[in-house]
Amino acid sequence: MITTRRRFLATGAATAFASFAPRTFFGQETSLPEMLIQGRAQAATAKITTQKLRDNLNVLMGSGGNIAVLSGPQGKLLVDAGVSTSQPQITAALSAISADPVQHLINTHWHWDHTDGNPWLHRAGATIIAHRRTRERLSTPQTIQLFNAVFPPVPEDGRPTMVFTDADDLKLNGVAIALSHYDPAHTDTDISVYFGDLDVLHVGDTWFSGAYPFFDASTGGHIDGMIRATKKSLEIGTTSTIVIPGHGPVGKKTDLDATLEMLTTLRGKIADIKKQGKTVEEAVALKPTTAFDAKYGNGFVKPEMFVRLVYQGV
Repeated sequence: MITTRRRFLATGAATAFASFAPRTFFGQETSLPEMLIQGRAQAATAKITTQKLRDNLNVLMGSGGNIAVLSGPQGKLLVDAGVSTSQPQITAALSAISADPVQHLINTHWHWDHTDGNPWLHRAGATIIAHRRTRERLSTPQTIQLFNAVFPPVPEDGRPTMVFTDADDLKLNGVAIALSHYDPAHTDTDISVYFGDLDVLHVGDTWFSGAYPFFDASTGGHIDGMIRATKKSLEIGTTSTIVIPGHGPVGKKTDLDATLEMLTTLRGKIADIKKQGKTVEEAVALKPTTAFDAKYGNGFVKPEMFVRLVYQGV
């Protein structure tokens, strides 16, 4: 059983996808965004790789966001759930780590590529833990305007039942775990998960390792919040902290430092361009990201898309 020091509050790509198609969503006929349909199709055959971090902590990569796995006699704790159609591969990867059953799941934020596996993991035995806004957003339809995508609510059994507002602490499998809410950054639901005894920090999608980040303006995300979140992450742990991003390879504090430099530099450049009265199209044409494109421009968010995201938020 989890022990807590502060009590939980328990509660009962570079362009927009414009097309929708009638599909079944958790047994109900509805319209699903094309990005979810395509994402589930890709995840059904995705290869899951396992990277051991420290002691009884591993990370699974390949289905949606990176999934941290803490194993031990109190059962497995997962951070993020991946995509539902990867259930067979994730199940096999979890079994290869240990025979410990899944008992707890933490969502770093509401986005589908981190929460789509919630229902099956709950049925497998996981109590779902998250920020209170994550539960609120998973309980109602959510729109990401950039992709013209409306996501239906997750079924009741896939929603968090233990939520917190600012911070909370757990003790599980001999490891102290600190949960902390970021100010709106990637979304308004983001949290960090710090495995203190192991000095490993999962920062969710407040960090896209080696890539320009996406921040969801429709649910509170913006560039200034991403900068604040990165600074906050740098204050957690030690100089030896292993940092798990929402997407991309596991890294170190030095990688976060480099990302912070990129974010602050480009935020300043694009804000100056906007102050000069230039339109977003003119800002894109000026290619302000050029110096960073070789390192960060090959992910889901291409340079043009990143300029548009930043321009919108400054």
